[in-house]
Amino acid sequence: MKYILFLFSILLMTTETPPGTFREKQLKYTRVREAYSSKEKTVIKTLSDRTISRDSLRIYLQAFKTERIVEVWGKNICDSTFTLIKEIPICEISGEIGPKRRSQDLQVPEGFYRICELNPYSKYYLSMKINYPNASDSIRGVKGRLGNLIYIHGGCESSGCIAINDDRMKELYVYCIEAYNAGQEEIPVTIFPALLDDIRYARLISVYGKSKDKGSLWADLKKSYDLFNLKKVPPTVKYLPDGSHEISFSPEATAQSSNTALPGEIQGPVIGH
Repeated sequence: MKYILFLFSILLMTTETPPGTFREKQLKYTRVREAYSSKEKTVIKTLSDRTISRDSLRIYLQAFKTERIVEVWGKNICDSTFTLIKEIPICEISGEIGPKRRSQDLQVPEGFYRICELNPYSKYYLSMKINYPNASDSIRGVKGRLGNLIYIHGGCESSGCIAINDDRMKELYVYCIEAYNAGQEEIPVTIFPALLDDIRYARLISVYGKSKDKGSLWADLKKSYDLFNLKKVPPTVKYLPDGSHEISFSPEATAQSSNTALPGEIQGPVIGH
């Protein structure tokens, strides 16, 4: 009997511990604990003021290069539309308006992306990797020299990334953790050259109209901008063989994607960011 009890105790000790929640995994890191200590109450109150629960949070990010603003939109999983929950100033952004087409051009990408990794030990305090190059960039960029490692990160320096200061980065990082913890599989990020209301869009086209690359991308971004402002739901984006996009709205736009890999499952140090 003692032998059986001994074997049972060994079995309990060697049985793999079930993995924790996404939040629990991130909270193993010192900077994430600092972010929660500083910003958790603010995030929860901001959500509560908009009748959004942390347990069913879904978010969508929009970045506007000219205005230097990242907008955080949120909703409950059961809600049909998003509401603006936060505007975060960008403290530094390199390059000019227009897409990123090669490495070392210092351009911040423009187009339709998603957060693909949360880095809790970035050299820029905290950072969130954007899945540049996307399918359009791969078609329209310089083959073999597209570059990568594009982030939204803390600190106020940029070489192709969107930089916000550390204090605001803490808050944005907590929003993202809460969304993933509530089951969101992908956080979409749309990066615009500017707010694309009719007046600003017409001004951009009048100045840069000779660039077919910019004109084509901005036309797609304009359609997305207008649809989102009308419906308050991110539109469906399909990449076409020439690098352009098919932009449409359907109720399925709010559904979970089929992606199975959660960001933030850090396998090792992220070099450079």
